[in-house]
Amino acid sequence: MEKDLDYYLNLDWTLIEGEDLDFEGNPYHYIMIEQIPSFCFCAKTIEKARENYKKQLKLTLMVMLESDEPIREPGEDDGEPDWESICP
Repeated sequence: MEKDLDYYLNLDWTLIEGEDLDFEGNPYHYIMIEQIPSFCFCAKTIEKARENYKKQLKLTLMVMLESDEPIREPGEDDGEPDWESICP
């Protein structure tokens, strides 16, 4: 199976949603993707963030594919040790 842009766009990414304040103290909402640490999409409402984050995801994946950057898929081990099991 060829892992092209369409393949990656249709994966079940682990979304991390949150809210924060901008530099002027105004609230905004963000969506991050656990498997792509550099990814963050912001919008004024969570509805707009959910509606539009895939546009930025598509651009991010295009750059990653063109530069042969490894893309960690949902369910793949991130290579980090499980610190909770190591340190009681």
